[in-house]
Amino acid sequence: MAKHLDLEEQEQLDELKHFWKQYGDLITWVLIAVFGAVAAWNGYQYWQRQQAVQASTMYDEVERAVKSDDSARLDRSLADMKDRFGNTVYAQQAGLIVAKAQYDKGNIDAAKAALTWVAGNAADEGYQAIAKLRLSGLLLEAKAYDDALKLVAGSFPKDFSPLAADRRGDILMAQDKKSEAKAEYEKAYKGLDERTEYRRLVEVKLNALGINPVAVGSSPMPPVADPETKK
Repeated sequence: MAKHLDLEEQEQLDELKHFWKQYGDLITWVLIAVFGAVAAWNGYQYWQRQQAVQASTMYDEVERAVKSDDSARLDRSLADMKDRFGNTVYAQQAGLIVAKAQYDKGNIDAAKAALTWVAGNAADEGYQAIAKLRLSGLLLEAKAYDDALKLVAGSFPKDFSPLAADRRGDILMAQDKKSEAKAEYEKAYKGLDERTEYRRLVEVKLNALGINPVAVGSSPMPPVADPETKK
C-alpha cells in the first residue's frame, strides 16, 4: 500500500514538473507583470498625493499674491503653477482667481490671458465653462462680439447651458439682433431653476423686449358662453 502511494506521489510530481516546464516561464512573467502593475499603481497614487500637496502649497502662494498689490507677483505665481502643476484642479482655480484679481486691478489683458489658459487647458468641464463665460464677458465689454460669441457657441455642461444662452443673448443684444437675443434669453429662462435670482434677471431682460416669459407657450382659455345669450 505504501509503495502504491509512493508511485502515485511520484506520478503527481512528474506531472507537476512537466506542467511547470511547459508553463512555468509564462506563469512567472504573468506574476511579474501583475505585481509590477500593482507596484506602479501604488507609486502613481503616491505621486498623485505628493503632487496634490505641493500644488496646494503653491496655490496658497497664489492666494497671497492675489492679496498683494503686485501684478508681477501674480503673473509669476500663476506661471509657476502652470509650469509645475498645470494638470491639477489647483492650477485651474488659481487661473480663475488671478484673472479676477487682474481684472479688479484694471489689467484686462492679463485677466484675458489667465482665462484663456483655463478655458483651453482645464480638464474639468465646469472650470472650462466658467472661464469661457467670464472671458466672453470681457470680450463683450471690449466690443469684440464675434470672438465673444464663438466662446459661448459650443456645447456646455448642463448646469452652465442656461448661463451660456444668457450670455449669447447679451452679445446679440449688443449687436442689435433683438429677435435672436430673445430666443437665447428664452432658452436661458426655461433652463434656469425658478427659485434662482438669476432667472429673475433674465425675466427682466425679456420684459425689456416686450416678452412675458411666464406667458410664453400658454394660450388663454376661450370665454364661456352665457346660456341666456343663446336664447
